[in-house]
Amino acid sequence: MLEAARSRLKAGIVAGIGTAAAIAVAGVLGAFGARHEPMPVLAQTSRIETGQWLLQPLKAYVTDGKHAYGAPLKPGGKALVLEVEMTNRTAKSSKDYFEILRASQTAVDAATKPFIVLMRDSTLSPELHPGMPERMAYIWEMQPGVVSPTSFDLMVIGKTYKQRDNLYGLPGWFNPTPIGTLTLAVGAGPDKAQVQP
Repeated sequence: MLEAARSRLKAGIVAGIGTAAAIAVAGVLGAFGARHEPMPVLAQTSRIETGQWLLQPLKAYVTDGKHAYGAPLKPGGKALVLEVEMTNRTAKSSKDYFEILRASQTAVDAATKPFIVLMRDSTLSPELHPGMPERMAYIWEMQPGVVSPTSFDLMVIGKTYKQRDNLYGLPGWFNPTPIGTLTLAVGAGPDKAQVQP
């Protein structure tokens, strides 16, 4: 009986020490976790490497449905457009570019993916070939009745190449991670002569 009581007492002491240690470790990890480094601010004038893509932001503007490169906007709708030069840095053609730029803007629905159009012929979501810079338009439909913004805030997302992924053992680009923020002035719209109806 006395031995059983001593065993229970030892187990209680060990459990108490273990709990205290766990709380202390969690506190230390929480303190370190709370120290987030500020997100890098990316310059509009510089080329941005995201892993798969090399981006050169060109300009941002608000336009109506008639001048949004043929994107299927709602009748009478307006769009916030970002023109960017993109270069595919990989070895094969790809259109894995929908998640590179995320709008953090109240004028658009940030949860909605943009239409992405090849500017030279208004092709919607084309594959881009390796090493060939192309001018693309990212087109976010604006919320009805929202005043046109004077600036446009974006999060730039990068991916990491793995020779073998953990699930299928195949090569690819994984782990989308924010690499910086980008703010562009919202200026005049496109040259109407260059935009497809």
